[in-house]
Amino acid sequence: MTVTETPVRPGRGAGRPPAEFPSRPATPFGHRAMNLVLLGLLGAAIWSIIDLKINLATMTDGLGYAVAFLARVVPLDFPPLGEIITMVGQTLAIVVCATVLSVLLSIPVALLAARNTTVNQVTRGGARLIIVIARALPELILAMFFLRIFGLGAIAGVLALGLHSVGMVGKLYADAIEELDPGPREALRATGATKLQQITGAILPPLGPAFVATALHRFDINLRGSVILGFVGVGGIGLEIAGALNTMNYRRGLALAMILLVICLITEVVSGLIRMALLGRAAPRRSPLAWLRRLTDRADRNSGGWVRGTGHAGPRGTGSGGSGSTAVGTGGIGTRGIGSKGIGSGASDQRRISPPWTGDRIRRTISYLLTAVVIGASLAGAQISPEQLAGGLQQATHIMSLYLPPGLGGIGDKLFAAMLETVQMGLAGTLIGLVTAIPVGILAARNVAPRPGIATFFRVIIVSVRAFPDLIIAICIVVLTGLGPVAGALALSFGAVGFLSKIIADSIEETDLAVQDAVRSGGGDGPQVFVAATLRQAAPSVVSHVMHQLDVNVRGATSLGVVGAGGIGYYMTNANRVLNYQVVTSCMIMILVVILAIEALALWVRHRVS
Repeated sequence: MTVTETPVRPGRGAGRPPAEFPSRPATPFGHRAMNLVLLGLLGAAIWSIIDLKINLATMTDGLGYAVAFLARVVPLDFPPLGEIITMVGQTLAIVVCATVLSVLLSIPVALLAARNTTVNQVTRGGARLIIVIARALPELILAMFFLRIFGLGAIAGVLALGLHSVGMVGKLYADAIEELDPGPREALRATGATKLQQITGAILPPLGPAFVATALHRFDINLRGSVILGFVGVGGIGLEIAGALNTMNYRRGLALAMILLVICLITEVVSGLIRMALLGRAAPRRSPLAWLRRLTDRADRNSGGWVRGTGHAGPRGTGSGGSGSTAVGTGGIGTRGIGSKGIGSGASDQRRISPPWTGDRIRRTISYLLTAVVIGASLAGAQISPEQLAGGLQQATHIMSLYLPPGLGGIGDKLFAAMLETVQMGLAGTLIGLVTAIPVGILAARNVAPRPGIATFFRVIIVSVRAFPDLIIAICIVVLTGLGPVAGALALSFGAVGFLSKIIADSIEETDLAVQDAVRSGGGDGPQVFVAATLRQAAPSVVSHVMHQLDVNVRGATSLGVVGAGGIGYYMTNANRVLNYQVVTSCMIMILVVILAIEALALWVRHRVS
């Protein structure tokens, strides 16, 4: 933009060109489109809150009902300890088996979906499609289908949770494979290694810690998701909660919900510590795993005590060596000590030795043994019968024919309205959760919180909130506010607070301090530095994860109908109960189309902000 030239006095500035200021760069069309989409989603979320009648009056009335309800259910009715151990053990067995199944299926799918391991675009596209469909189909829908095929028992829950988990686990595994350094694989290829040898030697080993960390994270999600499967007949603590609530035994139902909450909280903490250790981060000194760290660190300090002799590598050509030492020479190999080994042209006494028991080897061995024990116990606890599996597969074709062709059952208008209501629940829950999560996440960031104790306090709140399953929150809100989508939206918002506040806190902590120092050196005060430097850097990551949470909330809203929280899940569950499977298929197709559209939109926005 050119500024109009002003008159100047003769001799001063005469002949100077007109003053010009750099014009503001034009905003690319893609960014303008993204901004319009985000504004449209914000408007749709606000409209959803208004249309669903979510307001302070509703929440205030709910608080009054809450006080009266708690007076009726206290004290809680806890079952005997033996029953608690049985139902909790069955739930954990189902979740462990489902997580292991998802890992076993996700590794080959991820290898087929990654660009650096699959050249054929058709194969890679097919694998990516499997991942997308697995993510789009809620575990509740899969559980209802597998229960019809295999009958009551753990197998339906294992298959439902396991296949649905492939959508997340397979995607993260494929992304990790694509980001892997190609050097080691190229080195193996140069030596003539086959493709399988390249995968087992250069791809899977370095990604082992990340793969296990992802599996542990998915285990947390599956544990919370397993509750909803109890409402359609899958065993475990979810089935007991469903039975108690269906008979209006709220004292027993809420007692079981509290037990589940404690299990989720313990699992969240322990799996988080294990993930930190796998990814190379130091665990807190007083953590439950500190004893293992102290033991293995002592082994590292005293590694000379695990093998006889300390050994030393002799000068080149001398070939001297001690216990476990390696000497490279041309004239021979030293024979002093036990297990000496070298490379040379002379004769030698070569003996094969095992590696020393260092702290790292002890940790690996203990983790392998514990994993094998947990998986074996889970397989036994799930009681998956080969006969039941074979019998279900034999009648799978017949049962699948009952779901075809899709039909509306004369309630097509109600189904479309319920699908819209489900989307509204997802939008409203995401917006309410985001508004609540912003102050919580800011105060949980260690580089922004006024005091370290404040950041720790809000971090504890975030972990506690994340431990609550959405279904348990929905049940409590349904009891307090009555049936309808309000309960579903508020339950989804509660879950969104736990996820988004953690993302906001982590994004703020990961901002570049140099940008903040630059704004501060220019005279900016605390609030200006926070808004201009800190939030500006964290915003793209937050927007990306908000879109992810919207996708998660819409999928979650389809399942909350089983407890009367409204939406398409309510009609789908009722149709399944009265054996109207063609309506169930129509509901599944509607859910799949909507979720795929939202996921595509979320992917496009995340690509623009990255």
